Amino acid sequence: MTSMRGKTVIVTGATAGIGRVVCGRLATMGASLALVARDPAKTDALAAELVRGGAAHVSVHVADLSCVAEVRRVAGELAALPRLDVLLNNAGAIFSRREQTADGFERTFALNHLAYFALTNLLLDRFKATAPARIVNVASEAHRGAALDFADLQTARGYSGWLAYKRSKLCNILFTRTLARRLASSGVTANALHPGFVATSFGNNNGGLFRAGLGLAKRVMAVPPAEGAKTPVYLVSAPEVAGLSGLYFDKCASREPSAAAQDDDAAERLWRESARLAAIG
Repeated sequence: MTSMRGKTVIVTGATAGIGRVVCGRLATMGASLALVARDPAKTDALAAELVRGGAAHVSVHVADLSCVAEVRRVAGELAALPRLDVLLNNAGAIFSRREQTADGFERTFALNHLAYFALTNLLLDRFKATAPARIVNVASEAHRGAALDFADLQTARGYSGWLAYKRSKLCNILFTRTLARRLASSGVTANALHPGFVATSFGNNNGGLFRAGLGLAKRVMAVPPAEGAKTPVYLVSAPEVAGLSGLYFDKCASREPSAAAQDDDAAERLWRESARLAAIG
């Protein structure tokens, strides 16, 4: 098992599902962990558990990452830590009904993509300063079959929770590709991954038939969180991927994403639009 002693890893969406298991494994490897999540009580309880589990140090950062102002605030907290080595962008959700954030953004787009984009960019200078460093973005095989409509990037027309989710996961991979190109020769790598269809509380924020159908699918097809955590832990810690960047991983191996996820013109356009929306220079 790779030692992560002396390394600080930021994990968003840390208190449940894949994020929680990843944190537990990194604690046993001696990492220092910066937990980003919405619920203060759950985050504090997890922090105490991780210290008992071997983490060198744990800091708690409470934020609603669907709100750009909250992303900026928590980025300021994280930037004040002594060092930053890895960012695991893991927080995400699916919403059966279209909702808007306080910023006026569709919530799936805001949480699943724009938070990745804003938090990463706000911390890039710190990661470059402590390079070699890694950015790891949790995407999904759900990106396959999706395409971005730049005239309706936030799915205002014909909304469905599944469509918005698929598009957000496509955004994750396109963002990763552009980020990797911009970080070339910096010592900071960026990779995306599919964790598998994992039996977690994912989707439980919804009700009715949507939640029931998703719950049935999880019982029939999903893998346990311990299995879903393998690829993120691998990309965060494995020495053999230290020099790899701009790739998409599944089951701890590089895999070709969809053709749409390899469209570099769309990736650059998404970057420009995301920077405009999040007011990131």
